[in-house]
Amino acid sequence: MTTTRLPALRMLAAAAAAALVLAGCGGGGGEGGGDAAGAPAGGEPLTLGFSQVGAESGWRTANTKSVQDSAAAAGIELQFSDAQQKQENQIKAIRSFIQQRVDVIAFSPVVESGWDTVLMEAKRANIPVILTDRSVDSADTSLYATFLGSDFIEEGRKAGQWLLEQTAGATEPVNIVELQGTTGSAPAIDRQEGFAEVIAQNPNLTVIASQTGDFTRSGGRQVMEAFLKSHPDIDVLYAHNDDMGLGAIEAIEAAGKVPGQDIQIITVDAVKDGMQALADGKINYIVECNPLLGPQLMDLVQKVAAGEEVPARVVTEETTFDTEAAKAALPSRQY
Repeated sequence: MTTTRLPALRMLAAAAAAALVLAGCGGGGGEGGGDAAGAPAGGEPLTLGFSQVGAESGWRTANTKSVQDSAAAAGIELQFSDAQQKQENQIKAIRSFIQQRVDVIAFSPVVESGWDTVLMEAKRANIPVILTDRSVDSADTSLYATFLGSDFIEEGRKAGQWLLEQTAGATEPVNIVELQGTTGSAPAIDRQEGFAEVIAQNPNLTVIASQTGDFTRSGGRQVMEAFLKSHPDIDVLYAHNDDMGLGAIEAIEAAGKVPGQDIQIITVDAVKDGMQALADGKINYIVECNPLLGPQLMDLVQKVAAGEEVPARVVTEETTFDTEAAKAALPSRQY
């Protein structure tokens, strides 16, 4: 693991601060409050360079707010960059963070591959890197200190398991269309893999069309419109996030069909708009992907900056929702 060499006073201050920061995520009370309890007791505050994928969905907006609020609460100076879903923008931002000599770099990779060169530059500069939400495809795991995020393959498995249970005993073919996330991204690859792994247990379950909607509502609507024209016999839609599913609902309704009835819909994320659609019966099942990673990220930032050992993989805790569970959860939903 790469660490930053800090002066002794600053190292002690950062280590003491880390003990005061809540490590939990997703629960109430972790997103602010306090009096910058995580700030070092003396000297300059830690500086975190954070490169976000973009603002393509409600999930991403909630994730950004969690990072910003948690940095402020922890007394960490945040240098924030929006990549607008372009890898070249993220690479440029990371190089800028290196030039600024930030203490820690964190980013949510747009795609999995193509990061080794810039991450090696950060390593040579002795700046530790934390991956958040999405992983990278690299044989050299020394290029980053830890990966904080969901198990996307497991999310796909959960979606597939629900469908498997719903279609148990069915002898007729079940035609599935899939709205994939951004091509080459970790959640798109892994959610597809986990889903396919589970539904393979029932030969009647067949994905008849699969295409990227780029994690956006407009993309989901456009691709679903094309699916409906090409495949009039769709039984199930599996969307890699709520926003694409919500866009698909617009297309389904415009085609004169009833979402949730004529076509069953499974999505991933569990943001408020998706949960409301689930409560209304327009979506049938949602696998949660928690965006509130800020508190855990700030805890890891302080630990790696202080030279402490951290787990190579930190998985967030998440659940699933059907219609009744969504109705119960909505009143207190934070995102």
